[in-house]
Amino acid sequence: MKSRYKSKEKRKRLQGCKGSLTVEAACLMPLVGLLLVSTVLLLFYFYDKNIIASCAYETAVIGSTKAREKEGVDASLLNQAFQQRIQGKCIFFPGARADIQVEDETITVSAYASRKYFSLRVVQRAAVTEPEDHIRRIRRITG
Repeated sequence: MKSRYKSKEKRKRLQGCKGSLTVEAACLMPLVGLLLVSTVLLLFYFYDKNIIASCAYETAVIGSTKAREKEGVDASLLNQAFQQRIQGKCIFFPGARADIQVEDETITVSAYASRKYFSLRVVQRAAVTEPEDHIRRIRRITG
């Protein structure tokens, strides 16, 4: 059988370069791996951010509920409640800590977490309300 192309140069030009796909794949695979690892880290970051924010808000609400009692609320008790809620739930930021400020009108929980180059700060507030007084005022008005 005779070759369709008469010269070797023309045959090589029409067939293309062999091994080109291997070189291109070798350049692209690290980028694909970097994209995959970055996506997983981003998912862990936002998962932990939501967990820390919800635990901080729960702690602030507990503080506002306890502040209505006669003995009031202590920041160390709220810090302990925060640590109990967050224990074992975080994947990327296992060592989260909270700074709690108890004021007359609000309870502020500032939660911090860091790992290598990543850091996270969440601030949650809850107002100290007295719903019993409000209900009594409404009952007095409506008779």
